[in-house]
Amino acid sequence: MITEDLTKNRNRKKPELLVPASSEEVLRTAVIFGADAVYIGGEAFGLRAKAKNFSYEEMARGIDFAHKHGVKVHVTANILAHNSDLDGAGKYLKELNELKPDALIIADPGMFMIAKEKCPGIDIHISTQANNTNYLTYDFWYKQGAKRVVSARELSLGEIREIREHIPEDMEIESFIHGAMCISYSGRCLLSSFLTGRDANRGACTHPCRWKYALMEETRPGEYMPVFENERGTYIFNSKDLCMIEYIPEMTEAGIDSFKIEGRMKTALYVATVARTYRKAIDDYFVSEQTYRDNMDWYRHEIAQCTYRQFTTGFYFGKPDETAQIYENSTYVKESVYLGMVERIDENGFLCITQKNKFLKGDMIEVMKPDGRDIKVRVTGIYDEDGNEMASAPHASQKLRVAVEPACAVQYDILRAENNK
Repeated sequence: MITEDLTKNRNRKKPELLVPASSEEVLRTAVIFGADAVYIGGEAFGLRAKAKNFSYEEMARGIDFAHKHGVKVHVTANILAHNSDLDGAGKYLKELNELKPDALIIADPGMFMIAKEKCPGIDIHISTQANNTNYLTYDFWYKQGAKRVVSARELSLGEIREIREHIPEDMEIESFIHGAMCISYSGRCLLSSFLTGRDANRGACTHPCRWKYALMEETRPGEYMPVFENERGTYIFNSKDLCMIEYIPEMTEAGIDSFKIEGRMKTALYVATVARTYRKAIDDYFVSEQTYRDNMDWYRHEIAQCTYRQFTTGFYFGKPDETAQIYENSTYVKESVYLGMVERIDENGFLCITQKNKFLKGDMIEVMKPDGRDIKVRVTGIYDEDGNEMASAPHASQKLRVAVEPACAVQYDILRAENNK
Protein backbone atom coordinates (compact mmCIF):
# COMPACT_ATOMS: atom_id res chain seq x y z
CA MET A 1 0.00 0.00 0.00
CA ILE A 2 1.34 3.44 -0.90
CA THR A 3 1.82 5.50 2.22
CA GLU A 4 0.68 9.07 2.55
CA ASP A 5 4.34 10.15 2.87
CA LEU A 6 5.30 8.35 -0.35
CA THR A 7 2.44 9.97 -2.26
CA LYS A 8 3.46 13.38 -0.96
CA ASN A 9 7.13 12.86 -1.76
CA ARG A 10 6.44 11.58 -5.29
CA ASN A 11 4.93 14.97 -6.07
CA ARG A 12 8.20 16.64 -5.05
CA LYS A 13 11.47 16.52 -6.97
CA LYS A 14 14.16 14.60 -5.13
CA PRO A 15 17.02 17.02 -4.36
CA GLU A 16 20.37 16.50 -6.03
CA LEU A 17 23.19 15.29 -3.79
CA LEU A 18 26.23 17.38 -4.75
CA VAL A 19 29.57 16.06 -3.46
CA PRO A 20 33.08 17.60 -3.58
CA ALA A 21 36.09 15.95 -5.20
CA SER A 22 39.74 17.00 -4.89
CA SER A 23 41.23 14.37 -7.22
CA GLU A 24 40.33 11.62 -9.67
CA GLU A 25 40.35 9.07 -6.84
CA VAL A 26 37.92 11.13 -4.79
CA LEU A 27 35.73 11.83 -7.82
CA ARG A 28 35.40 8.11 -8.51
CA THR A 29 34.56 7.56 -4.83
CA ALA A 30 31.87 10.27 -4.86
CA VAL A 31 30.31 8.81 -8.01
CA ILE A 32 30.29 5.21 -6.75
CA PHE A 33 29.11 6.11 -3.23
CA GLY A 34 25.98 7.96 -4.26
CA ALA A 35 26.53 11.45 -5.66
CA ASP A 36 24.11 12.80 -8.25
CA ALA A 37 26.70 15.44 -9.12
CA VAL A 38 30.26 16.30 -8.12
CA TYR A 39 32.03 19.63 -8.05
CA ILE A 40 35.71 19.95 -8.80
CA GLY A 41 38.33 22.63 -9.33
CA GLY A 42 40.90 23.11 -12.03
CA GLU A 43 44.44 24.26 -11.42
CA ALA A 44 43.40 27.93 -11.41
CA PHE A 45 40.50 30.32 -10.72
CA GLY A 46 38.90 28.33 -7.88
CA LEU A 47 38.82 28.99 -4.14
CA ARG A 48 40.74 25.88 -3.05
CA ALA A 49 44.23 26.51 -4.41
CA LYS A 50 45.75 24.23 -1.74
CA ALA A 51 43.63 21.30 -2.86
CA LYS A 52 45.24 18.91 -5.34
CA ASN A 53 42.73 19.93 -8.01
CA PHE A 54 42.51 18.67 -11.59
CA SER A 55 44.77 19.11 -14.58
CA TYR A 56 43.10 19.38 -17.98
CA GLU A 57 43.74 15.68 -18.66
CA GLU A 58 42.50 14.61 -15.21
CA MET A 59 39.38 16.71 -15.62
CA ALA A 60 38.68 15.12 -19.01
CA ARG A 61 38.97 11.62 -17.51
CA GLY A 62 36.91 12.60 -14.46
CA ILE A 63 34.08 14.07 -16.52
CA ASP A 64 34.08 11.00 -18.75
CA PHE A 65 33.92 8.64 -15.73
CA ALA A 66 31.12 10.61 -14.08
CA HIS A 67 29.04 10.90 -17.26
CA LYS A 68 29.35 7.16 -17.93
CA HIS A 69 27.78 6.62 -14.48
CA GLY A 70 25.03 9.20 -15.04
CA VAL A 71 26.59 11.77 -12.68
CA LYS A 72 27.01 15.47 -13.48
CA VAL A 73 30.20 17.50 -13.00
CA HIS A 74 30.30 21.14 -11.90
CA VAL A 75 33.59 23.06 -12.16
CA THR A 76 34.47 25.93 -9.83
CA ALA A 77 35.74 29.20 -11.22
CA ASN A 78 34.59 31.26 -8.25
CA ILE A 79 37.47 33.58 -7.46
CA LEU A 80 36.80 37.31 -7.08
CA ALA A 81 38.95 38.29 -10.03
CA HIS A 82 41.45 41.15 -10.29
CA ASN A 83 42.39 42.76 -13.61
CA SER A 84 45.42 40.53 -13.93
CA ASP A 85 43.20 37.43 -13.77
CA LEU A 86 40.92 38.24 -16.68
CA ASP A 87 43.00 37.27 -19.73
CA GLY A 88 43.94 33.94 -18.17
CA ALA A 89 40.36 33.32 -17.14
CA GLY A 90 39.19 33.71 -20.71
CA LYS A 91 41.71 31.14 -21.97
CA TYR A 92 40.87 28.76 -19.12
CA LEU A 93 37.11 28.93 -19.67
CA LYS A 94 37.58 28.41 -23.41
CA GLU A 95 39.47 25.18 -22.60
CA LEU A 96 36.73 24.14 -20.16
CA ASN A 97 34.13 24.54 -22.88
CA GLU A 98 35.88 21.77 -24.84
CA LEU A 99 35.49 19.37 -21.89
CA LYS A 100 31.74 19.97 -21.58
CA PRO A 101 31.18 19.92 -17.82
CA ASP A 102 27.56 20.28 -16.82
CA ALA A 103 27.93 23.58 -14.96
CA LEU A 104 30.37 26.31 -13.94
CA ILE A 105 30.28 27.79 -10.44
CA ILE A 106 30.92 31.55 -10.70
CA ALA A 107 30.94 34.35 -8.09
CA ASP A 108 32.34 37.39 -9.88
CA PRO A 109 30.17 39.29 -12.43
CA GLY A 110 33.21 39.78 -14.67
CA MET A 111 33.91 36.04 -14.64
CA PHE A 112 30.21 35.49 -15.33
CA MET A 113 30.43 37.63 -18.49
CA ILE A 114 33.51 35.73 -19.69
CA ALA A 115 31.82 32.38 -18.98
CA LYS A 116 28.74 33.37 -21.00
CA GLU A 117 30.96 34.26 -23.93
CA LYS A 118 33.38 31.32 -23.79
CA CYS A 119 31.02 28.57 -22.59
CA PRO A 120 27.64 29.32 -24.23
CA GLY A 121 26.24 25.80 -23.84
CA ILE A 122 27.19 25.22 -20.20
CA ASP A 123 24.94 26.09 -17.24
CA ILE A 124 26.22 28.78 -14.88
CA HIS A 125 25.63 28.52 -11.14
CA ILE A 126 26.19 31.51 -8.88
CA SER A 127 28.51 30.74 -5.96
CA THR A 128 27.66 31.41 -2.31
CA GLN A 129 30.58 33.90 -2.44
CA ALA A 130 28.27 36.27 -4.33
CA ASN A 131 26.26 36.93 -1.14
CA ASN A 132 22.91 35.62 -2.35
CA THR A 133 20.59 36.60 0.49
CA ASN A 134 17.29 37.68 -1.10
CA TYR A 135 14.91 36.72 -3.90
CA LEU A 136 15.59 39.84 -5.97
CA THR A 137 19.24 38.78 -6.19
CA TYR A 138 18.13 35.36 -7.43
CA ASP A 139 15.80 37.02 -9.94
CA PHE A 140 18.64 39.28 -11.14
CA TRP A 141 20.91 36.32 -11.84
CA TYR A 142 18.06 34.42 -13.50
CA LYS A 143 17.56 37.31 -15.92
CA GLN A 144 21.29 37.28 -16.71
CA GLY A 145 21.01 33.62 -17.69
CA ALA A 146 22.09 31.77 -14.55
CA LYS A 147 20.50 28.37 -14.00
CA ARG A 148 21.11 28.10 -10.25
CA VAL A 149 22.08 30.22 -7.24
CA VAL A 150 23.87 28.88 -4.17
CA SER A 151 22.27 30.37 -1.06
CA ALA A 152 24.35 32.39 1.38
CA ARG A 153 25.12 30.38 4.49
CA GLU A 154 23.62 33.15 6.62
CA LEU A 155 20.08 32.31 5.48
CA SER A 156 17.51 30.48 7.58
CA LEU A 157 15.26 27.79 6.11
CA GLY A 158 12.39 30.25 6.43
CA GLU A 159 14.23 32.77 4.26
CA ILE A 160 15.08 30.11 1.68
CA ARG A 161 11.43 29.04 1.58
CA GLU A 162 10.43 32.67 0.95
CA ILE A 163 12.99 32.93 -1.86
CA ARG A 164 11.54 29.77 -3.44
CA GLU A 165 8.09 31.35 -3.42
CA HIS A 166 9.29 34.49 -5.25
CA ILE A 167 11.53 33.12 -8.01
CA PRO A 168 10.75 31.32 -11.29
CA GLU A 169 9.96 27.63 -10.93
CA ASP A 170 12.88 26.60 -13.12
CA MET A 171 15.40 28.67 -11.11
CA GLU A 172 17.33 26.23 -8.90
CA ILE A 173 18.43 26.73 -5.29
CA GLU A 174 21.55 25.02 -4.00
CA SER A 175 22.29 25.03 -0.24
CA PHE A 176 24.98 23.53 1.96
CA ILE A 177 23.87 20.53 3.99
CA HIS A 178 27.16 19.38 5.55
CA GLY A 179 30.73 20.50 6.18
CA ALA A 180 32.97 23.21 7.58
CA MET A 181 31.49 26.64 8.29
CA CYS A 182 33.47 29.75 7.34
CA ILE A 183 33.46 32.38 10.10
CA SER A 184 33.33 35.23 7.56
CA TYR A 185 30.26 36.55 5.79
CA SER A 186 29.47 34.21 2.89
CA GLY A 187 33.08 33.07 3.00
CA ARG A 188 34.43 36.47 1.94
CA CYS A 189 37.35 36.61 4.35
CA LEU A 190 40.05 39.29 4.70
CA LEU A 191 41.87 37.72 7.66
CA SER A 192 44.13 35.51 5.57
CA SER A 193 45.09 38.33 3.21
CA PHE A 194 45.77 40.75 6.08
CA LEU A 195 47.77 38.36 8.27
CA THR A 196 49.69 36.35 5.66
CA GLY A 197 49.29 38.10 2.30
CA ARG A 198 47.39 35.10 0.91
CA ASP A 199 44.02 36.09 -0.52
CA ALA A 200 41.14 33.80 0.50
CA ASN A 201 39.02 35.25 -2.28
CA ARG A 202 41.55 34.10 -4.88
CA GLY A 203 41.94 30.57 -3.56
CA ALA A 204 44.83 30.88 -1.08
CA CYS A 205 43.16 30.90 2.36
CA THR A 206 45.45 29.94 5.29
CA HIS A 207 42.47 29.38 7.65
CA PRO A 208 43.39 31.88 10.37
CA CYS A 209 39.92 31.29 11.84
CA ARG A 210 41.33 28.03 13.25
CA TRP A 211 44.29 29.71 15.00
CA LYS A 212 44.66 30.36 18.72
CA TYR A 213 44.88 34.07 19.55
CA ALA A 214 46.47 36.12 22.33
CA LEU A 215 46.45 39.83 23.19
CA MET A 216 49.57 42.03 23.60
CA GLU A 217 49.42 45.47 25.20
CA GLU A 218 51.43 48.15 23.36
CA THR A 219 53.66 49.20 26.28
CA ARG A 220 54.43 45.59 27.29
CA PRO A 221 55.86 43.97 24.15
CA GLY A 222 56.33 40.25 24.34
CA GLU A 223 53.85 39.83 27.19
CA TYR A 224 50.97 37.81 25.79
CA MET A 225 47.58 37.53 27.45
CA PRO A 226 45.07 34.88 26.33
CA VAL A 227 41.99 36.09 24.49
CA PHE A 228 38.96 34.52 26.16
CA GLU A 229 35.54 34.59 24.58
CA ASN A 230 34.50 32.97 27.82
CA GLU A 231 36.21 30.85 30.44
CA ARG A 232 36.46 27.81 28.16
CA GLY A 233 39.16 28.80 25.71
CA THR A 234 40.76 30.99 23.08
CA TYR A 235 39.74 29.66 19.66
CA ILE A 236 37.34 32.55 19.16
CA PHE A 237 36.65 32.06 15.41
CA ASN A 238 36.50 28.26 15.37
CA SER A 239 33.03 27.19 14.20
CA LYS A 240 31.59 23.71 14.53
CA ASP A 241 30.80 21.86 11.30
CA LEU A 242 27.38 22.00 9.66
CA CYS A 243 25.37 18.77 9.79
CA MET A 244 21.74 18.58 8.66
CA ILE A 245 21.36 14.79 8.48
CA GLU A 246 18.49 15.01 10.98
CA TYR A 247 16.64 17.66 8.95
CA ILE A 248 16.24 16.25 5.44
CA PRO A 249 12.44 16.87 5.54
CA GLU A 250 12.91 20.53 6.49
CA MET A 251 15.56 21.07 3.80
CA THR A 252 13.34 19.45 1.18
CA GLU A 253 10.20 21.34 2.22
CA ALA A 254 12.11 24.63 1.93
CA GLY A 255 12.29 24.04 -1.83
CA ILE A 256 16.04 23.39 -2.11
CA ASP A 257 16.98 21.66 -5.38
CA SER A 258 20.54 20.64 -4.53
CA PHE A 259 22.06 19.56 -1.19
CA LYS A 260 25.72 20.55 -1.22
CA ILE A 261 28.43 18.90 0.87
CA GLU A 262 31.46 21.09 1.64
CA GLY A 263 34.94 19.62 1.51
CA ARG A 264 36.99 19.99 -1.66
CA MET A 265 40.16 19.18 0.30
CA LYS A 266 38.86 15.99 1.93
CA THR A 267 39.95 12.37 1.53
CA ALA A 268 38.15 9.62 -0.33
CA LEU A 269 37.13 8.10 3.03
CA TYR A 270 35.46 11.35 4.12
CA VAL A 271 33.65 11.69 0.80
CA ALA A 272 32.55 8.05 0.77
CA THR A 273 31.22 8.29 4.33
CA VAL A 274 29.29 11.52 3.89
CA ALA A 275 27.99 10.74 0.38
CA ARG A 276 26.80 7.26 1.36
CA THR A 277 25.06 8.49 4.51
CA TYR A 278 23.22 11.38 2.85
CA ARG A 279 22.36 9.21 -0.17
CA LYS A 280 20.60 6.72 2.06
CA ALA A 281 18.93 9.43 4.16
CA ILE A 282 17.51 11.20 1.09
CA ASP A 283 16.37 7.96 -0.53
CA ASP A 284 14.80 6.72 2.71
CA TYR A 285 12.87 9.97 3.13
CA PHE A 286 11.48 9.62 -0.40
CA VAL A 287 10.24 6.15 0.50
CA SER A 288 8.52 7.50 3.59
CA GLU A 289 9.30 9.80 6.46
CA GLN A 290 8.85 6.86 8.83
CA THR A 291 11.59 4.90 7.02
CA TYR A 292 13.86 7.93 7.37
CA ARG A 293 13.10 8.29 11.09
CA ASP A 294 13.61 4.57 11.71
CA ASN A 295 17.15 4.72 10.30
CA MET A 296 18.26 7.88 12.13
CA ASP A 297 20.59 6.08 14.54
CA TRP A 298 22.45 4.57 11.58
CA TYR A 299 22.87 7.99 9.93
CA ARG A 300 24.19 9.51 13.16
CA HIS A 301 26.64 6.66 13.69
CA GLU A 302 27.90 6.74 10.12
CA ILE A 303 28.33 10.49 9.84
CA ALA A 304 30.49 10.39 12.98
CA GLN A 305 32.93 8.05 11.20
CA CYS A 306 34.34 10.88 9.11
CA THR A 307 36.50 13.71 10.41
CA TYR A 308 34.54 16.59 11.93
CA ARG A 309 34.68 19.44 14.45
CA GLN A 310 31.48 18.63 16.37
CA PHE A 311 28.20 19.60 14.70
CA THR A 312 25.86 22.57 14.39
CA THR A 313 22.82 23.46 12.28
CA GLY A 314 24.40 26.78 11.30
CA PHE A 315 21.92 29.56 10.50
CA TYR A 316 19.08 27.33 9.33
CA PHE A 317 17.01 27.69 12.51
CA GLY A 318 18.12 31.19 13.48
CA LYS A 319 21.40 32.93 14.23
CA PRO A 320 23.95 30.66 15.94
CA ASP A 321 24.76 31.36 19.57
CA GLU A 322 27.91 30.67 21.58
CA THR A 323 27.31 26.90 21.40
CA ALA A 324 28.13 26.91 17.67
CA GLN A 325 31.81 27.57 18.45
CA ILE A 326 34.58 25.28 19.72
CA TYR A 327 36.82 27.06 22.21
CA GLU A 328 39.20 24.35 23.44
CA ASN A 329 41.05 23.31 20.27
CA SER A 330 40.96 23.31 16.47
CA THR A 331 41.48 19.61 15.88
CA TYR A 332 39.11 17.23 14.15
CA VAL A 333 37.37 14.25 15.72
CA LYS A 334 38.53 11.23 13.69
CA GLU A 335 36.85 7.88 14.30
CA SER A 336 38.21 6.00 11.26
CA VAL A 337 41.50 5.86 9.35
CA TYR A 338 41.61 5.66 5.55
CA LEU A 339 43.73 2.76 4.27
CA GLY A 340 42.98 2.91 0.55
CA MET A 341 40.53 2.34 -2.28
CA VAL A 342 40.32 -0.98 -4.10
CA GLU A 343 41.59 -0.06 -7.55
CA ARG A 344 41.23 -3.58 -8.94
CA ILE A 345 41.27 -7.26 -7.96
CA ASP A 346 44.27 -9.13 -9.37
CA GLU A 347 44.41 -12.69 -10.73
CA ASN A 348 45.11 -14.07 -7.23
CA GLY A 349 42.13 -12.30 -5.70
CA PHE A 350 44.34 -9.73 -3.94
CA LEU A 351 43.12 -6.15 -3.47
CA CYS A 352 45.30 -3.67 -5.35
CA ILE A 353 45.46 -0.36 -3.46
CA THR A 354 47.56 2.77 -3.08
CA GLN A 355 48.23 2.70 0.66
CA LYS A 356 47.23 5.82 2.62
CA ASN A 357 47.91 4.92 6.28
CA LYS A 358 49.82 2.22 8.10
CA PHE A 359 48.29 -1.18 8.82
CA LEU A 360 49.66 -4.63 9.68
CA LYS A 361 49.27 -8.20 8.57
CA GLY A 362 46.75 -9.72 10.99
CA ASP A 363 44.82 -6.46 11.53
CA MET A 364 41.04 -6.44 11.51
CA ILE A 365 39.84 -3.77 9.10
CA GLU A 366 36.56 -2.85 7.38
CA VAL A 367 35.52 -3.04 3.76
CA MET A 368 33.17 -0.11 3.25
CA LYS A 369 30.61 -0.65 0.48
CA PRO A 370 28.44 1.89 -1.37
CA ASP A 371 25.22 0.09 -0.38
CA GLY A 372 25.75 0.81 3.33
CA ARG A 373 27.39 -2.45 4.40
CA ASP A 374 30.64 -2.47 6.38
CA ILE A 375 32.25 -5.92 6.40
CA LYS A 376 34.98 -6.76 8.91
CA VAL A 377 37.88 -8.68 7.37
CA ARG A 378 41.31 -9.80 8.51
CA VAL A 379 44.44 -8.84 6.60
CA THR A 380 46.11 -12.19 5.82
CA GLY A 381 48.85 -10.88 3.54
CA ILE A 382 50.51 -7.70 2.29
CA TYR A 383 52.70 -7.71 -0.83
CA ASP A 384 54.61 -5.02 -2.68
CA GLU A 385 54.54 -4.63 -6.48
CA ASP A 386 57.33 -7.18 -6.87
CA GLY A 387 55.44 -9.80 -4.89
CA ASN A 388 57.57 -9.50 -1.73
CA GLU A 389 55.58 -10.20 1.42
CA MET A 390 55.52 -7.45 4.04
CA ALA A 391 54.62 -7.55 7.74
CA SER A 392 53.17 -4.03 7.58
CA ALA A 393 52.34 -1.21 5.19
CA PRO A 394 54.20 1.79 6.62
CA HIS A 395 54.88 3.85 3.49
CA ALA A 396 52.26 6.31 2.28
CA SER A 397 51.31 6.07 -1.42
CA GLN A 398 52.98 2.67 -1.86
CA LYS A 399 51.29 0.36 -4.37
CA LEU A 400 50.25 -2.80 -2.54
CA ARG A 401 48.39 -6.06 -3.04
CA VAL A 402 46.42 -7.06 0.04
CA ALA A 403 44.87 -10.44 0.88
CA VAL A 404 41.86 -10.41 3.20
CA GLU A 405 39.44 -12.96 4.64
CA PRO A 406 36.62 -13.21 3.92
CA ALA A 407 37.13 -12.26 0.26
CA CYS A 408 34.27 -9.81 -0.18
CA ALA A 409 35.72 -6.64 -1.72
CA VAL A 410 35.20 -5.37 -5.26
CA GLN A 411 36.60 -2.47 -7.25
CA TYR A 412 36.03 0.98 -5.68
CA ASP A 413 35.28 -0.36 -2.18
CA ILE A 414 37.00 1.60 0.58
CA LEU A 415 39.28 0.04 3.20
CA ARG A 416 39.25 1.68 6.60
CA ALA A 417 40.37 0.91 10.15
CA GLU A 418 39.27 2.09 13.56
CA ASN A 419 41.27 5.04 14.82
CA ASN A 420 42.84 3.92 18.10
CA LYS A 421 44.74 7.13 18.78
